Amino acid sequence: MERAFFAPVLHIIGLLTIALGLSMAFPAMADLVVGNIDWQVFTAASITTVFLGGATVLSTRRPEISLSLKQGFLLTALSWFLLPTAAAVPFVYADLDMGIIDSIFEAVSAMTTTGSTVMVGLDSMPPGILLWRSLLQWIGGIGIIVMAIAILPFLRVGGMQLFRTESSDRYDKALPRAQQMVKAITLVYLGLTVTCGLSYWAAGMTAFDALNHALTTLPTGGFSTHDASFGYFQTPLLHWLGTLFMIAGALPFTLYVATLAGRRKALLNDSQVRLFLWVVAGSVALLTVHLVGVRGFGVEEALRLSAFNVVSVVTTTGFATTDYSGWGALSVTLFFYLTFSGACAGSTTGGIKMLRVGVMLATLSVYIKRLVYPAGVFPRRFGGQDISSEITASVMVFTLAYASTVALAALALSAFGHDFVTSLTAAATAVANVGPGLGPIVGPAGNFAPLEPGAKLVLSVAMILGRLEIFTVLVLLSPVFWRR
Repeated sequence: MERAFFAPVLHIIGLLTIALGLSMAFPAMADLVVGNIDWQVFTAASITTVFLGGATVLSTRRPEISLSLKQGFLLTALSWFLLPTAAAVPFVYADLDMGIIDSIFEAVSAMTTTGSTVMVGLDSMPPGILLWRSLLQWIGGIGIIVMAIAILPFLRVGGMQLFRTESSDRYDKALPRAQQMVKAITLVYLGLTVTCGLSYWAAGMTAFDALNHALTTLPTGGFSTHDASFGYFQTPLLHWLGTLFMIAGALPFTLYVATLAGRRKALLNDSQVRLFLWVVAGSVALLTVHLVGVRGFGVEEALRLSAFNVVSVVTTTGFATTDYSGWGALSVTLFFYLTFSGACAGSTTGGIKMLRVGVMLATLSVYIKRLVYPAGVFPRRFGGQDISSEITASVMVFTLAYASTVALAALALSAFGHDFVTSLTAAATAVANVGPGLGPIVGPAGNFAPLEPGAKLVLSVAMILGRLEIFTVLVLLSPVFWRR
């Protein structure tokens, strides 16, 4: 590969690095206000990051920046490996006694909006580091949306070209340019975040808690300012607000833009949104009946706890109001299944996504019909769209690669001596970008700090693989990619 191939990629990464460095000014100011010495760490890290990003931009200047398909793959993968590394610097040098691997794990978990953490004692930590964790999740969330609508559909990863057909092309008349779409989505994302923060504050959170939890709710990230996560807040209204805004972050942001552009029923008419809401409603109903009938909960409490925790897991947010692993085998099994499903394509969530689940269900339905009527002609359709054989194959291959990645990560974790439940659920939650797994170590009441450094590196790579839809990284390992 010649230098001209890498220059546009590095130029854009340089711009992103500058933006990341400038964002470090916010936690620096937060620490400066309370007199915490870590403001110096954030300031130094900010200056260094901006300098490195600026030097990269200046050394790769071009009259016009355009990207090929190969450059798109390289940009997507490099960005999600390099930016978390830069974001980890404040964790390393702040007064936290965190090593390099723990810092990288925390930064990767933040920017991929996974929400797994190795940090304990959050309730007494200085505001700068707490705000930095939350801000990284917010930045990662908008990056995920842009990647889902502007990059993955054109890279044709895992059937995402169907999302381009259902969303991007449909609204070309309302917003003709991709830049306008990204700008509109950013404004919607910011508006929902502000609304969420004000709602939390009005319902009883402190201003600082409301800010941080808003920054981690809309990107469905799940970082909290308290070790007890959302369970720290005992106000039922806050739990319902959290449920509502997690759902808001799990819907396709292109549909918000379409709604604002005049298509009032864009959200409710979307096939994957309806499938997502049915999955949530069914899961909440099942779990509520179980908690009331078997576990002896009151109806309101059972409904509230079921709704919050089901939505938290299926949207891959990772907030928890209680240790739901103690609710019995049914709840544990249900949450494990929900870990994989994810919410809607074009949102901030991880997992397989309802778009792909819908394609697989449509394919299964047609296959069963053909078993009964071998000579029949049954077109595959999802949401009024014909599903081509290419899209079906792409989704099936992606699902196989997804399951294989979870299996390999679990096998690697078991090599460190961890039990089956810990290994499997930790791997699943990393690839799905959920946050908590199951069991006493990585469960909703646990923490990833006890894991070995090697296990944390495995999970860090798994989080990035899951966020990048796996093939975006795997294609770089193919010798064919590097041929001219």
